[in-house]
Amino acid sequence: MVNGGSGRPNRPLTWLSLLTGAGVGGLGAVIGLGGAEFRLPVLVGLLGLPAKRAVPMNLAISFAVLAAALPVRAVSLTLGPVLEAGVTVGLLMAGGLIGAFVGPGIVQRLRVRTFEWLLLVVLVGIGGLLIWEGLVSQGESRGLIADILVWRAAAAQAFGVGIGLVSSLLGVAGGELIIPTLVLGFGLEIKAAGTASLAISLPTVLMGLARYAAVGVLPTGGPILKSIVIPMALGSVAGGILGGGLVGFVPGQALKVALGLLLIVSAVRVFARKEEHS
Repeated sequence: MVNGGSGRPNRPLTWLSLLTGAGVGGLGAVIGLGGAEFRLPVLVGLLGLPAKRAVPMNLAISFAVLAAALPVRAVSLTLGPVLEAGVTVGLLMAGGLIGAFVGPGIVQRLRVRTFEWLLLVVLVGIGGLLIWEGLVSQGESRGLIADILVWRAAAAQAFGVGIGLVSSLLGVAGGELIIPTLVLGFGLEIKAAGTASLAISLPTVLMGLARYAAVGVLPTGGPILKSIVIPMALGSVAGGILGGGLVGFVPGQALKVALGLLLIVSAVRVFARKEEHS
């Protein structure tokens, strides 16, 4: 579906990118995510992009969504609880930067089919985590990681590296992994964890973008940028604002289960079929 032969944007593709971005951004905002996990199957399955090209695009869109969301959330919610957990947040951020630095290099070395299989496994795992949160988790925890400074520091660093890897491998902000880690692992309140997630994700995503730019696969111009990246980013931001306003009217736990199932089905249909026909 993507046609890069002309320097002009493809209008039908631009509108499709804008509308799908708005839909994904709205759904993500209702459950407290940026929606990048759901954008990746859209970029590959609906818009027809190769997986290794779709991931850095998804990362660029994620950065735009995060940059718009963080100031709004910082104004609407107190930063006190986030600052109290500053050491944990800082170590997760440092680990995320390491993971995001390494991830793009791994992507470039993997065979295409191996990479698509990895995307399938991680997306199915995130879908399962969404379902578990919707059915079991109530978003409250005293923190499962022992309250020993050295142990908590090591755990935060290790989790951060893993989150940074997933971020750069999928092109996502990583909120679906960061928020449960902070709430269930370190005992942060759910709203504080959401704000901290944005603060951790922004430099992590920026590192991933810098690394993809260094290997020359980041879209920096032409019809792809105009027809997909910019309109989908604008749609995601607009959808996120609208979705944020609907949070109080939508049953968030039930929606997580439904979206988890949708993500699993979408990932299997997009990436399992690609592997079958490769």
